[in-house]
Amino acid sequence: MRFADYHYERPDMDALQQQFTGAIQRFKDADSPKTALAAIDEVNQLRLDFITMNRLASIRHSIDTRDAFYDEEKNFFNQNNPRFAQLNHAFYHALVNSPHKDALIKEKGQFLFDKAALSLKTFSPEIMSELQEENKLASEHQKLLASANIEFQGKTYNLSQMAPFSQSPDRDVRKAASKAVEGFFKEHEKELDELYDKLVKVRDSMAKKLGYDRFTELAYDRLGRTDYGADDVANYRKQIHEQVVPLNEKLFKKAQKRLGIDAMKHYDLSLDFKSGNPKPVGGLEELVSHADTMYAEMSPETNEFFRFMRERDLLDLDAKKGKAGGGYCTFIPNHGAPFIFANFNGTKHDVDVLTHEAGHAFQMYMSRNHDVPEYLMATMEVSEIHSMSMEFFAWPWVEGFFGKDTDKYKFSHLAQALKLLAYGAAIDEFQHAVYDNPDMTPEERKSLWRETDAKYFPFKVYDDAEYYERGGGFQAIMHIFAVPFYMIDYTLAQACAFQYWMRDRNNHEEAWESYLTLCQAGGTKGFTELLALAGLKNPFEAGVLDDVVPLVRNYLDGIDDTAL
Repeated sequence: MRFADYHYERPDMDALQQQFTGAIQRFKDADSPKTALAAIDEVNQLRLDFITMNRLASIRHSIDTRDAFYDEEKNFFNQNNPRFAQLNHAFYHALVNSPHKDALIKEKGQFLFDKAALSLKTFSPEIMSELQEENKLASEHQKLLASANIEFQGKTYNLSQMAPFSQSPDRDVRKAASKAVEGFFKEHEKELDELYDKLVKVRDSMAKKLGYDRFTELAYDRLGRTDYGADDVANYRKQIHEQVVPLNEKLFKKAQKRLGIDAMKHYDLSLDFKSGNPKPVGGLEELVSHADTMYAEMSPETNEFFRFMRERDLLDLDAKKGKAGGGYCTFIPNHGAPFIFANFNGTKHDVDVLTHEAGHAFQMYMSRNHDVPEYLMATMEVSEIHSMSMEFFAWPWVEGFFGKDTDKYKFSHLAQALKLLAYGAAIDEFQHAVYDNPDMTPEERKSLWRETDAKYFPFKVYDDAEYYERGGGFQAIMHIFAVPFYMIDYTLAQACAFQYWMRDRNNHEEAWESYLTLCQAGGTKGFTELLALAGLKNPFEAGVLDDVVPLVRNYLDGIDDTAL
């Protein structure tokens, strides 16, 4: 069955509540572990049914945000996800208090019960209205950014379609493109200020009602962080500031020399080479065709996976009007189907989708048969290991994507991964300060962002771009609005993906078996336990970046970047 044929039907919430409540009561009344397990399976299927319809509505809405039907369905789920969370909360409460708990743990695993106990802290019927408001505001941000129609060089583009101009070898084009994008955000600055102010305050209100001191603690629990906290993350950010920021400054100076620009500005930072950034050979059809070849040769598992994706039309890759920006991968459980969403724009980003998002999709495919919904996907920092590591496992096939630009791509890939570590740390530090001080004014938040941005990217010069100089740049970052505190997960994953990059160069078979084990495990364990299972070093441990960063630096130093 192809994606277009996947049946969508709005859930009947009253009927779902009745069925859910009945199954939970049967679970509570169970006189044996066997009867209790049957009731758990019944609840799990009800949950999977709801999640399936939610994901279908969300995907189809993001494919065309102008579609009135799915716009209304997205609004329906924004309003009813909190109601579903309330049902889930009742199930978790019954689960952790079951007299058959020990026997159930043997069948379903300890981590389900750990996640249930954590989740109980993060929900109460008292915060239903705030959850609905939070969903609504995050959707408004996505929709506002998707609505961008930017006039440039006589044509109209959305934000994703403007990216190639920001990488133009022509400096005047880069500057003009930056101005055009800045103009969109300046036009909507007040609206974005209000959206974020409301989000911060509604999240702070939820946290206080649930008994937390601040939203940060609630956010960590909502992300399922069972084995580390804010202090661990702060120490990790310190490692990034000490180890990575100086290397990024060195790479910036090399880029300045390579590009022949005496005084680099912010609009120059997206260009890596004077002759232009690495550019894929061919368009969408050619790139997907080479991805077919790559995954067929990589392993039997990846071959089966990518054929499944293509045969069922589970990739929506081209940029078009009305389509939401960015890219993502999600999972449609009742069909056992990952789905990849992207906006191809002729840059190396297109190849990143076919490796990064496909890494997410591959994990989902490999763990699609877990019968516990919580185990289908890992927590976010582990999920990003799957995606970022797949980018490196794809290196032997990069030439088919980039041809003569292969060396350019590999240099850029590693250099940008280092920038990502600093970028994720900056966003994380900013958010901790924002939610520690929820009564900041919009202008104070923008000043805070500019200060934090400068700490991790001291070489950024905004010149006459006063909107960015005032700190407005964070308003374009979807994660800050929709999934607070997620960005640090990318950096943790990158530190682990670098380990796979090193291991794959030394012993491919061993590295691939470790990666396959990690993907098959899905979300059955927490972050540190899954790292141990795969034989990966924990980024929170002192010295892990000390091991990785010099090897990346040595590889980059070994390339004559002036010849690229």
